[in-house]
Amino acid sequence: MTTDAGSTVPRRQLGRYLRKLREEARMTVKAAADALEWSTPKIWRIETGATSMRSLDVEAMCKIYRASPELTEALMGLAKETKGRGWWHSYGDAIPEWFELYVGLEAAAARLRTYEAQLVPGLLQTESYATRVLETARPDMGQGEIERRVALRLGRQALLTRVAPRAPQFDVLLDEAVLRRDVDREQLQRLVTVGRQPNIALRLIPLVAGLHRGHMTSGTFTILDFEGGTEPSLVYSDSLTGALYLDKPGEVATYGEAWAAMEKLALTEAQSRKLIASIAEDHA
Repeated sequence: MTTDAGSTVPRRQLGRYLRKLREEARMTVKAAADALEWSTPKIWRIETGATSMRSLDVEAMCKIYRASPELTEALMGLAKETKGRGWWHSYGDAIPEWFELYVGLEAAAARLRTYEAQLVPGLLQTESYATRVLETARPDMGQGEIERRVALRLGRQALLTRVAPRAPQFDVLLDEAVLRRDVDREQLQRLVTVGRQPNIALRLIPLVAGLHRGHMTSGTFTILDFEGGTEPSLVYSDSLTGALYLDKPGEVATYGEAWAAMEKLALTEAQSRKLIASIAEDHA
């Protein structure tokens, strides 16, 4: 399995350049779409990095935005990089379009900070736990489809142990209540084991902490940070039907403040492993 981020980062970079050009040209999305004889959703998908681009389409956009020949040529070259395919594309429609973008960003991130109030994070789930989660979330889904989605989830976990590029730092804040809610012993033991990896910091927010900032969010979010300024930091949060990507500095800062507040309430990594092991013994 390869560990590249596919075309996700170049798509987002190109989208930001094109959005900036449109705004500098003082054109609305609708005006740009009308001039190009495209739909407004197509412009939105391009600017958010949700789709690959043809060089000719980039050239057409640069022309109506009155970009310089040098910049036009550079962006047309970047467009060629938006057609790369990550390893997860082999799973086809087992991965929703709105989640495909996240998987690419996850693979490219230098640091992931995840807060969970409901479930064990997907990157730490065992096969049996992941299966039960998907069966509960999608009771209408066939067994074959569930197996494909579980395989995809387990495949994503390879990024935590990869050597090149270097595995990201994965910081997890997990409400203790998650582990008191139908989490089997195998899953608990896995949390103890992975918590000892040098690039994984797993900390529990104990029940005695009471109401905290995480409860004011959707109950789960991930902050992604990228090395060398290749991408601006962003916040990701999903649901059964879609996802939210927040990359405005103020939005990212708000979630960063929530994260910092919860860190102050969390147990240390050693205390967390001890508590998880204790809960696992109770299951025995």
